[in-house]
Amino acid sequence: MKKIMLIVLSLALTIPALAQYGSRRYPTSSGYGTSYSQHHYSDIYYGLRLGAAFSTVNSDDKRLDGGSVRTGLRVGGVVGFQLGYRSPMYFETGLMYVEKGGEGKYENAKFTYGLDYLEVPLVLKYWYDVDRSFSIQPFLGGYLAVGVAGKIKDFGHRQAYSSFDDEGFQRFDGGIKVGCGVQFDLIYAELGYDFGLANISHDYFDTSHTGSFFVTIGVNF
Repeated sequence: MKKIMLIVLSLALTIPALAQYGSRRYPTSSGYGTSYSQHHYSDIYYGLRLGAAFSTVNSDDKRLDGGSVRTGLRVGGVVGFQLGYRSPMYFETGLMYVEKGGEGKYENAKFTYGLDYLEVPLVLKYWYDVDRSFSIQPFLGGYLAVGVAGKIKDFGHRQAYSSFDDEGFQRFDGGIKVGCGVQFDLIYAELGYDFGLANISHDYFDTSHTGSFFVTIGVNF
């Protein structure tokens, strides 16, 4: 948690400096009846993201049913592509490092585990301009992820082992991503939820699914 707070504080100090470069202003065109803000005159944007994920794992296996929330880090970059000339629709993808997981009790002993992923978001974003500097950006799509690290800590037996070995979870995950972002000039913030659809359990008779509420801030260029 201290690591997350230090990174968020660093970004909070950096964003105002980046914003001093100003947003990309473009003249409106008199050839169209509808006037869009500066964002819709660029067919591509790049973004940096930093935030927190509040995750759980629901599993039929009581040893792995981490229904209590685990807080982790979200950090990475995105790129958005406009789907048509002067269109308010964008396709956004990128690469994120996301710390998910859960915690719970098994046989009256506490256990925790981390599931750290490299994640590729694949979402459609609608860009609604309130004015030339402020926009609201709801999004819907999915994500694909592969596990790269994580430990299961069994406090009852005082043991720790990899979250992705044969006693834990499969590395691949994927699901639905939904949420909404807002942008003021370069500064961007969003809230969303990841619904894990992939069964990350190794056992054919059990199912395990991730779920994660996330909050991020960042900048778009």
